[in-house]
This record gives sequence, C-alpha cells and structure tokens, in this order.
Amino acid sequence: MSRKKLRAAFTRLLLVAPALPLLACGEPLFFISVYSRTLPDGGVFPRPGASCDEICEQGLPGCYNGIECHHRQPGPDGGIVADCSSWCDGRRPEGLVRPGRGMKPDSELGALFALKAHLEAASVPAFERLARELEEHGAPALLVRRALRSAQEEVRHARAMEALALRHGASIPEVVVEPFRPRSLEAMALENAEEGCVRESLGALMAGWQARTAADAEVREAMTAIAQEELGHAELSWAIDSWASRRLGVAGSARLHEAKVEALRQLERDVEASRHSEELVVRAGLPSREAALRLLGGLAEVVRRPALA
Repeated sequence: MSRKKLRAAFTRLLLVAPALPLLACGEPLFFISVYSRTLPDGGVFPRPGASCDEICEQGLPGCYNGIECHHRQPGPDGGIVADCSSWCDGRRPEGLVRPGRGMKPDSELGALFALKAHLEAASVPAFERLARELEEHGAPALLVRRALRSAQEEVRHARAMEALALRHGASIPEVVVEPFRPRSLEAMALENAEEGCVRESLGALMAGWQARTAADAEVREAMTAIAQEELGHAELSWAIDSWASRRLGVAGSARLHEAKVEALRQLERDVEASRHSEELVVRAGLPSREAALRLLGGLAEVVRRPALA
C-alpha cells in the first residue's frame, strides 16, 4: 500500500464527515451495553454474582483491555445488564496490563478521554519496541527513525488526552506493560498488521472525524493536531507491512493479510454492538454507528486487497 494511495483513501472517507459539529443523536463507537443472559440450564452468563467489570470483559473480548463498567443492573430473565466502555483503536503493546478502576464512572466524557490517554501512553513503549525490533531484523533505517518519531508523538497525544480527561474529572491509570521478549520477524509483523494496519488506521480515521465534528472546541483542536500524526503512524504500519511481506514471502504475506482481515472483522462486530449516547456523539465527535460502519467499510476496501498487491 503506497503512501499516496493510503492518504487518498483516508481523505475520501473523511469527506463525508460534517464540517460543523454533529447535532443529531447517534450511536457512538465502543460504548456498549452487554447483556448477561440466562442460559437454558438456569445458569447465568458469565456467572451468578459476576462483577460489573467481569461482565464487560467477557462481553467485549476483542476490544482494548482498558474496559470500564459504568452501571450494572438486573436484566430480563434473571440476567444482568452492564454498560461498558472500551476504546478499540490504536497500537496496543503486547503484555499491556488492564488498568484499575481509576476513571470517573459517572462521566462518559471523562472515561472516554482517560481510556484514550492510557492507550496513547501505552503506544509509546509499543513504538520503542518496534524501532528496536526493526533494527534487529535489518529493516531500512528510515522505518526505524519513523518508529522512534512516532513514540515521541504518542507522548504528546497522551498529554493532550490526559488534559481533556482531567477537565472532566477522570484520573489516568498507570500504564503497566509486562517485560517484552524477543520475537521473530513474523511475530512482530503480525502484531503490526493487527495493531498498526487496522487499529491505527481506524484511530487515524476516528481522530480526523472528531477534528471535524466535535462540538467541544478543545476536542476539535486536540484531535486536529493528533489526526495528521496518527495518519503518519498508519502509513508507517503499512510501510512495515509491505517490507515484512517481501521478507516473509508469499506464505508469510498471506498470513499477514489474514491477520488484518480478522482484526477488521472483530472491529466490525464491536461496532455492531455499540449503544446510544448523544453526549459522546455531539461533544466528543464520535461517529454514529452508521458513520462508523461507513468508515470501517472504506477501511475494509484497503485491508482486504490481496496480499502483496
């Protein structure tokens, strides 16, 4: 995927974003109601007395592991309904430890920006590791330098999201990542395919959408600065994917392609499960469910192109 083609695809997708803040109700991405249903044998999924967090973790297995539960109440048929939030884009490092309950549960905006700040901060060690591994595997020096620059940019992104979270009364949990272990070129490339080519590409699209639609001027300002750099991170991911595909050959390239397709499928399932919150759509500029599906549909055209195409 060339840089020119990727930028053209992203520009086309973001042209459908309204130029003014969105004022209609919609269903935002990844703030989800999970219903803990009653099973035929009388048991309750995931188990009787399960905590709010446990229900969210089991209901959102494919999302970023910084899942936060906001409300738990009895549901129909003896089940439980829990309102869960999770942010499902961005580059998550291997071994990222689920944060504790540090976010203010009665503020959706605070929880959203706290999750984003945590994930942006977690992207810093992810890019630093990526740079080391690229160098170890003999990647071009330009890719190594771009990975290191991306780590520096993620520091700024984390600070911007933290400022918004603090403004809404949410604290930021510490980022804890388990020690990294050496990986093969293919293992590194598989993570890059999922976390970079798919999730970071979505993150760039989301940032661009928020920069155009958020009613909150501070959110628009922050996301405008972040969007361009996140697009650069997505471009880096695809450049690494292209380089690694050539090194791994036809069979390895096919495995990278399938990893991207499966990561996209998971994001599509997550969007389908999202629930309504006008505040997040209007003030934070998150796309409605319909808009999110359009963005993912456009991303799918890029992701599902044949390997080595």
